[in-house]
Amino acid sequence: MKDDLVRFSLRQRLEHLLVMLLFVVLALTGFPQKFSGSGWARVLVDAMGGVESVRWIHRMAGLAFAAVCAIHLGTVIALVLTGKARPSMVPGRKDFSDAVQTLKYYLGVVDVPARFDRFDYRQKFEYWGLVMGGLVMIATGLILYFPILVTRVFPGVAIPVAKVAHSNEGLMALLVVTVWHVYNAHLNPDVFPFDLTMFTGRISRHRMEHEHPLELARRERKA
Repeated sequence: MKDDLVRFSLRQRLEHLLVMLLFVVLALTGFPQKFSGSGWARVLVDAMGGVESVRWIHRMAGLAFAAVCAIHLGTVIALVLTGKARPSMVPGRKDFSDAVQTLKYYLGVVDVPARFDRFDYRQKFEYWGLVMGGLVMIATGLILYFPILVTRVFPGVAIPVAKVAHSNEGLMALLVVTVWHVYNAHLNPDVFPFDLTMFTGRISRHRMEHEHPLELARRERKA
């Protein structure tokens, strides 16, 4: 529509698509290994060509995920340092006050909802959860991929510790995505049944006024 605004660039949309696809592949190949004694896990492993094939796919997807994360963080840091982008995902004092304001609004204590900029506190929380969780998964995954090399530097106990951390962080990531992210992106009444913004890169002016009024105001001042 002619009133739609560009919210995400092609690079950002491609990054999201890659992370989404790699996350699905990692989940499909990782959890059958975690729950290898279950019938459904054996069915999935057999469908993917056996355990060696599953492990190979999981490792390749893990290395690709690490590369995407490195490129993303490197690009963001470079853009911020050169002044081509704002550090809009960095939490600030306003995010805490926005969270309190939102809670008061939902409880009916105040009549005015919080006014958000480019990203609200929930989106920032989810983003940094992905980044920090991703770094844990990458670090522990590399330890499990190169155990002999790691034990030349660190005690052998690092391997079972990494295995537990990798497994549990993977389960927590799946729960966060299926519960938190799926709700915000699909089941939230404001966007139900599906939010296409991250795929099309565009958002309606009405939604910008409702969800990101401070960003809209800044854009219009620059126009």
